[in-house]
Amino acid sequence: MFPKKANKPQGRIDSLIGAGTRVNGSVTFTGGLRVDGEIKGNVSASDEQLSTLVVSENACIEGEISVSHLVINGTVIGPVFSSGYLELQSLARVTGDLQYNSIEIHLGAVVQGRLVHQGVVATGKTQELKLASSN
Repeated sequence: MFPKKANKPQGRIDSLIGAGTRVNGSVTFTGGLRVDGEIKGNVSASDEQLSTLVVSENACIEGEISVSHLVINGTVIGPVFSSGYLELQSLARVTGDLQYNSIEIHLGAVVQGRLVHQGVVATGKTQELKLASSN
């Protein structure tokens, strides 16, 4: 009855960093990655166009994240670059700047940093907002 949102990630999860697992160093992945543990290092996708990263509620990533689709419900400390869709769920705690193309923020999510739309960054142009006519 209702169409699906076209910009939400539709990929599957191929890899898991489980709860209780701690990774020290950069992580590069293809496809989908779910993090339930901790990563101290950068996380990036080798093929950004088809990548999905899910940071679960008990997960923590300290480092730069660069992926296409990103869902955060845990803690991220560092800059975030999402070329496609970024979803901040209610338990998300982000310290760092977020660059995104499309964003969804749930009630309760906390961001300590700047939200930067990539369209503005890429072109360097700003858009003028116009008031609606009051008829």
